[in-house]
Amino acid sequence: MNPRAMTPVKMLTPTALMLGNVVTGCTILAPAGMLVELSRDFGVTIREASFLITFGAVVLCIGSPLSAALTSRIDRRLLLAFSVAVMVIGNLASAFTTNFTVLMVLRIATLAVAALYTPQAAGTIGLLAPPEKRGGLIAYVFLGWSLAAALGLPLISYISSHYGWQFAFGGIGAFAAMCLVLLLVKLPRGVVGAPLDLKTWVSVLRNPLILLLLVLTSLQIGGQFVVYAFIGPLLAQLGKAGPEAIAVIFATYGVAGFVGNIIASRVVDRWGPYRSSMVWMSALLIGASIWAVGAGFLSAMFIGVAIWGLGFASTNSMQQVRLVGADPAAAGASVSLNTSFLYMGQGVGSAIGGALFERGMYIAQGYVSVAFIALAIGVLFLTRRG
Repeated sequence: MNPRAMTPVKMLTPTALMLGNVVTGCTILAPAGMLVELSRDFGVTIREASFLITFGAVVLCIGSPLSAALTSRIDRRLLLAFSVAVMVIGNLASAFTTNFTVLMVLRIATLAVAALYTPQAAGTIGLLAPPEKRGGLIAYVFLGWSLAAALGLPLISYISSHYGWQFAFGGIGAFAAMCLVLLLVKLPRGVVGAPLDLKTWVSVLRNPLILLLLVLTSLQIGGQFVVYAFIGPLLAQLGKAGPEAIAVIFATYGVAGFVGNIIASRVVDRWGPYRSSMVWMSALLIGASIWAVGAGFLSAMFIGVAIWGLGFASTNSMQQVRLVGADPAAAGASVSLNTSFLYMGQGVGSAIGGALFERGMYIAQGYVSVAFIALAIGVLFLTRRG
């Protein structure tokens, strides 16, 4: 299907896919906005509560390529709708949980299926879009993650601190149900990617550009999650921020990510994916550096978060664009592997951040984050001829 030939009804297809990413982003990021409340209500430490992020990331890391391989022949409409339906059930069930172990099991089960959404959504819009519009539309679909950070996480943080984490999970489940209906109505039937056989995976793993991009993904997201998974408690510890200030900073980060991704989707086809990636990765490095140097001063941490946010979603969008462009025929495999490496980075970053946080090394978390992102920029430079 050519987007230029879409009817007004079908033109909502990219928006339906994008809103599914909002649901996915909120589902995956939710614990970061409620760590303090979960820790208090379940009687666990902040680090133990953060295992909801770390263990979830491990499941997502394994589940993304595995689900891509097992589901490559399934109609994308049914596949994506099933993924969102599981998130509806998982979030609503989490809202009624009274045991931390049960919550962990629910999270793992939900994220095992949620793992397939983002790469399959990117692959779906890649199949529907003409080559000259593919980059912009992939970035638009990934905009859902920016909205999850800009609106979803601040709301999750605010609702959790004022009304309880149960209401936050319930809200995510209700929103997911609405997005499920939109997906079923607006996503065209019969969209199926090329089967991901062994030859496709071998082709991807033999492509040096794709391998470098995958490493880059893990490094940059891992560096961010050393701090990001604990941003609420760190703001409270270092900047003496209250719940309202934390929600505002979450919102600032998310709005910056939204703006950065909007700009990225507009300029990527003109600037090219590599140059765009360098701009947004530089924003990550500058923002993380300001956070690290200014840790303990709330205003400096706020400025760092705002600049860092500009590169958060746009960097990931550019990664999706570059991977699809590196080998369009194997996009389903490369994008799913990228998602796997992204979640691998989340797991490693949150584990390192948790270990540092537990030891009271709050300031060190910022400098470790900077080191990871700087290394990622070095890898990005190696991909300049790709």
